[in-house]
Amino acid sequence: MQSRFRSDRRLTARMGLTLFLLGLLYVGFVAALIVLLKSWLLVVVLIGAMFVAQFWFSDRIAMFAMRGRVVEREEYPELHAVVDRLCAIADLPKPAVAVSEMDMPNAFATGRNADHAVVCVTTGLLRRLEPAELEGVLAHELSHVAHKDVAVITVASFLGVIAGLVVRFAFYSQVLGGGRRDQNTAAVFAAVLGVSAAVYAISFLLIRALSRYRELAADRAAAQLTGRPSALAAALTKVSGEIARIPTKDLRTAQAFNAFYFTPATGKEPGIERFFSTHPSLEQRLAQLGRISAELGEAATPGRAG
Repeated sequence: MQSRFRSDRRLTARMGLTLFLLGLLYVGFVAALIVLLKSWLLVVVLIGAMFVAQFWFSDRIAMFAMRGRVVEREEYPELHAVVDRLCAIADLPKPAVAVSEMDMPNAFATGRNADHAVVCVTTGLLRRLEPAELEGVLAHELSHVAHKDVAVITVASFLGVIAGLVVRFAFYSQVLGGGRRDQNTAAVFAAVLGVSAAVYAISFLLIRALSRYRELAADRAAAQLTGRPSALAAALTKVSGEIARIPTKDLRTAQAFNAFYFTPATGKEPGIERFFSTHPSLEQRLAQLGRISAELGEAATPGRAG
């Protein structure tokens, strides 16, 4: 499927490299589990079933967790109109449009491909943004759909999910049943725990690096599609400021889905933890949009495709 969102070779290359490295890690991880657990059938069946479940149902899981629901044009005509216009400009199939009844201003895209995509915004976002700002946010999310970011991140994050689950299972099994195990069983559990922890840590860092770059790529694509990088910059500044005012306890549920959001639900700008963040800093994103604004110049017209 081709769209008028600019092809981003650097994003494609980084996605390919990350998936290649994770693929090598995945093969090594599965091989280690087979050797340690002495049952290739059990390992392959369990991991295969979980991969299918995550890939096919990740959109439903995200929508359920964020209390999103698909809305019709009659309910939100202005929201649908913006999505219609952007999809027409970008030559992109229109995704389902959803709204989440949350005060936290944010948006996300989900779905395994363009034909099964959903773009969701919160009521807090709709209430706070001006039309041009909302257009910039939606263009950002549609860029994720066009570049298959959601599917790539879902596949890439699968290994980390599995490794994390194995770590938890091994840890709780050791805590709850350690006294009833012989030395050989304890050694196997310790080995599984160590391998899984290492795999989780490596995949975590690779995915975070890819996620930060894809957010910059989506900002670039949105600014070029709309021709109004200043509107997207204004939305970023406003949304980040509003999230910072929301109590941390109200953000905790949302933080599990930070990789999918327009801007992370952290409530603060990251310090040293920026190296582990799903998003680049606000300063990086604004600086990039400032450069694009200078490149487009005053002659840039709203709605211009990049």
